[in-house]
Amino acid sequence: MERVYIFVTGGNRGIGKAIVLRFAKEGHFVCFSYHSREKDAKRTLNEVKKLGGDGFYVQMDVSDEQSVKKAYEQVKDTVPYLNVLINNAGVLHVGTIENTRLEDWNRVININLTGTFLVTKIFLPLLKKAPWASIVNIASVAGIRGNIVASAAYAASKAGVIALTRRLAIELAPKIRVNAVAPSFVETDMVREFMDTPEKRKRIAELHPLKSICTPNDVAEAVYFLAMPCSRYITGHTLVIDGGRFA
Repeated sequence: MERVYIFVTGGNRGIGKAIVLRFAKEGHFVCFSYHSREKDAKRTLNEVKKLGGDGFYVQMDVSDEQSVKKAYEQVKDTVPYLNVLINNAGVLHVGTIENTRLEDWNRVININLTGTFLVTKIFLPLLKKAPWASIVNIASVAGIRGNIVASAAYAASKAGVIALTRRLAIELAPKIRVNAVAPSFVETDMVREFMDTPEKRKRIAELHPLKSICTPNDVAEAVYFLAMPCSRYITGHTLVIDGGRFA
């Protein structure tokens, strides 16, 4: 099998790390970015190599154009092209519209939505060089149906990611496929406060017909499927990963 080159934003922990390790498990070359936790990035890269994969990491702020351009140059100087781009970096914001400050709104939109736009736009030349390429964006069910935890800013940012996914699928076809995944409640550091007791965990699990909580590995498996040629006839799609909650 030909060598596959991957780039994952926010790949040092949580969902991003699970995605990085899923590709590494198959022996692929995985580049990933981190924002401020280099220790986590080093740990993730060590795990990549233990799994038989290879790769490296770069520091990047997805909401800053110059930072993204700098990271692009580092990646461009290391790999011949990119087969897969995973736009994963994001932040969660909790609160009502009344207690959401403008700076809160701008931060969430700039990282979750503008970050997806910037990274895709700037890294596109490397994807166009590949014999085949795909993009997978990490959205959320909050961007489709809303939920009682995430704020309006978060819901709006993820709805924007889903709309951007559909538009890019049209623009970049047939050379590059573009899809998204929309998980429900995923067990990561971002939401740990909502399930820090057995009682809270049970309540969250009971919300889903599968009676369990989604893990980063569950999301990574779906991302891997959409990213690779096995899903060659799927584009412009958002795959909901919610344990049947909204069935």
